[in-house]
Amino acid sequence: MIPRYSRPAMTKIWEPENRFKIWFEIEAHATDALAELGVVPKSAAEALWAWWATNPAIDVAAIDAIEAVTKHDVIAFLTWVAEQVGDEARFMHQGMTSSDVLDTCLAVQLTQATDILLADMDALLAALKTRAMEHKFTPTIGRSHGIHAEPVTFGLKLAQAYAEFARGRDRLVAARAEIATCAISGAVGTFANIDPKVESHVAGKLGLSVEPVSTQVIPRDRHAMFFAILGVIASSIERLAIEIRHLQRTEVLEAEEYFSPGQKGSSAMPHKRNPILTENLTGLARMVRSAVTPAMENVALWHERDISHSSVERYIGPDATITLDFALGRLTGVVEKLLVYPARMQKNLDRMGGLVHSQRVLLALTQAGISREDSYAIVQRNAMKVWESDGALSLLELLKADPDVTAKMSAEEIEDRFNLDYHFKHVDTIFKRVFGEAVNS
Repeated sequence: MIPRYSRPAMTKIWEPENRFKIWFEIEAHATDALAELGVVPKSAAEALWAWWATNPAIDVAAIDAIEAVTKHDVIAFLTWVAEQVGDEARFMHQGMTSSDVLDTCLAVQLTQATDILLADMDALLAALKTRAMEHKFTPTIGRSHGIHAEPVTFGLKLAQAYAEFARGRDRLVAARAEIATCAISGAVGTFANIDPKVESHVAGKLGLSVEPVSTQVIPRDRHAMFFAILGVIASSIERLAIEIRHLQRTEVLEAEEYFSPGQKGSSAMPHKRNPILTENLTGLARMVRSAVTPAMENVALWHERDISHSSVERYIGPDATITLDFALGRLTGVVEKLLVYPARMQKNLDRMGGLVHSQRVLLALTQAGISREDSYAIVQRNAMKVWESDGALSLLELLKADPDVTAKMSAEEIEDRFNLDYHFKHVDTIFKRVFGEAVNS
């Protein structure tokens, strides 16, 4: 992952030093368990931990140099540790296979990454809730097919995003549980050369659960589900980002990304204020989703195992989590600083001469005794005049002058159907559903 879209805490999880640290802990905890079972001398485990207690710097370059010869990363690591610890290190990795280390390590890294992502989600949810409460009753136009539909509030738009990301957070919690499994089962997963108690011990020490059936590798359906959830969250990011991008269009301009002092929008046009952050989020969401298909394809390994998944995960593990972490942080900043223009929202609401109230008149005419088909035709013929005048005409005035309408409704009854507040009478109910609490109006 390129530094431009990376944040230090998440990046650190995927650095070689952290990976080798986890490898060591897996090996040392396994050696502890083997010593308790009498398979290896206790002095072997003690020697490993004694060396580790000196806080040694992991020499990545030295390990890489060994791997250049062995062409095997785990063997290279074990060789390097043995050079540091001495003779007792020969008892490391008893009955284990490389996948025991690699798969369990990946589980630890993905759980570490998920904990950061969950904190990111919490920050985003807090920002969305704050802004939703702020604009709970800020009127704006709802759109379907990109066309004016009926009034909503800007707070409802943000409440929808909050509910969606809250679901995403729940899914991420489930994904963490799904991925947090440990496999120390030896070649082809039969435990022939290592006791299952070793696996249980290592799992407990690392905060993982035991993989019920590993075939030398942890089944990749777990990983597929994990990356699929990241992809869904990325799609939610894109959904909100696109909404903001649309609202920032010059013809709409109901909301806008914060434009900082000294910021430049275009190298050619000094007037430009472009939605660059949300455009960037759309692109980042595509990159996170690009990890989903390879993760799905990794499920189908040959027989008990092969390593076709390995190269894929070396890419998508870091890239997807680092990118999503950055994207969530960026979106939180966008929401916190989002410029909202209620006056422009009202102007857009009024732009089409009251067309947004057409349904209320339609319903009133049906209740007054006119068939739905005839009611629709009456309202539509007046609405089309307003539409074709680009809002210069008023739907209210046209209806008040239409004898088919006035035969069934008084002027006051028609005017009542153009009351904007009518559309917001259940906003409190929706907010209570979303936020789980009564909210003051």
